Amino acid sequence: MPTVRTTILIDADLLDRLDRHVRREGRTKTAAISDALEAWLAEHDATPQYPFVAVGRSAHGRLSLDGRSIVRREAGRRAGDR
Repeated sequence: MPTVRTTILIDADLLDRLDRHVRREGRTKTAAISDALEAWLAEHDATPQYPFVAVGRSAHGRLSLDGRSIVRREAGRRAGDR
């Protein structure tokens, strides 16, 4: 995967701790920061949980439209977003 350069502002003490850690481990700061971000995102970047999923027929003709609206809302999007 291609990498992209970015700049972050970080507390000097935290940067010192990172420097000591990567020296001990024989790693780069890039690798350590990438691993930390991946772990943090895996824990905090949850996919939306849909309250239901159903397939079938209904006498209610707007069910599919209403269902899409519900899914959009549950996913945190406005009804007009695509």
